[in-house]
Amino acid sequence: MLKNTSTGGLVRVGRDTVSDTARSSLSRGHIWLMALVAGMAAANLYYIQPLLPEVARSFSVSSGQIGLVATLIQIGYAGGLLFIVPLGDSYNRRSLIIGALLASMVALIAVAVSPDFIWLVVAGILLGITTIVAQLVTPYAASLAAPENRGRVLGTVLTGLFLGILLARTVSGWVGTALGWRSMYWIAAASMLLMAVLVRVILPADRTTKERLSYPQLLASLWKLLSTEPVVRESSLYGGLGFAAFNAFWVTLAFFLATPPYHFGPAIAGTFGLVGAIGTIAANFVGRIADRGNTRLVNGAALGVMLLSFLILWLTGQVLVGLIIGVIVLDMGSRANMTLNQANVYSVRPESRNRINAIFMVCYYLGGALGSLFGTIGWNLARWNGVNGVACALLLIALIFYFLRFRGQMRT
Repeated sequence: MLKNTSTGGLVRVGRDTVSDTARSSLSRGHIWLMALVAGMAAANLYYIQPLLPEVARSFSVSSGQIGLVATLIQIGYAGGLLFIVPLGDSYNRRSLIIGALLASMVALIAVAVSPDFIWLVVAGILLGITTIVAQLVTPYAASLAAPENRGRVLGTVLTGLFLGILLARTVSGWVGTALGWRSMYWIAAASMLLMAVLVRVILPADRTTKERLSYPQLLASLWKLLSTEPVVRESSLYGGLGFAAFNAFWVTLAFFLATPPYHFGPAIAGTFGLVGAIGTIAANFVGRIADRGNTRLVNGAALGVMLLSFLILWLTGQVLVGLIIGVIVLDMGSRANMTLNQANVYSVRPESRNRINAIFMVCYYLGGALGSLFGTIGWNLARWNGVNGVACALLLIALIFYFLRFRGQMRT
């Protein structure tokens, strides 16, 4: 496996808990299918963002109320990560992936048929809870990959996940404009059924060695892992604060684009996902860096790039070119931050990858939920200045912790 050293690099030690047969069964096609499944599943969380103004009008609620739905979806997702993802360390991961895909299909249908706002809120929470497929896929992929290629494999799977997140906004914006917001959720439900069939037919069986722990023991061990693994704590902090800033921007972008000087509808708001997709090139590149070690400096640089992007957005966002440049820089920094942190947490305790991933992603998406909330509050209080002020404050907090931690390690 890979283990972090005190200098922030990665060294290979020990053995992983997967057989050579299982590793040899992981083909390029399998990797790309896992990337597709991760992206399609993660997209379910983000279809609503460019549709928020349309959904608000549909139920006659305010921007603050509909912003709460996006926040609760993220909180529901954090709950699913906490209570479902750890099962992968004791149960067959492929079977769990299939079950989660089918559960997501049911939740998406519930959103599509929502007769009132309260139903939508409950269905949104259920959608968040069940849409944890990507976080079952990534430890599954990590367990099947050879240690020397794990960063590259994770980079590919995370590229699919990132594209799903970004293109979800584009697709939902277009579909919402052409067919109405409910149609997007019917289409997403059908895609989950298709993904479940492909996983069952194509992906290899999960042959990793499982820990024989009961469900209460799995949950109880989460705190122990968090308290004894500094890499997990550190990566969770940087990831959560970075994603909070990222979400503060994306959850309010549709509102910003609907105001002067733009006056854009959901289709154009969603198209900005294509702009941000350029940033996904960072995932594969950073994954290769993770395979070589020395990730700490690059992680700090990723947070710095995100802060730079918000300064660009704050100063030039009223001009389309400036807004586009800011979105590209933001997504490159965000993808680098996510990939490095996730590669770092996968470098410890291979037998506990699902639980470690659950800890990291709970912190990550709780950060995202807070970012959605703070971004909406910032928008309601001070519009564009409020959103960018919130995002910059979150990233400055992350960088302060980063420099304090880095200086402490340099002294040891």
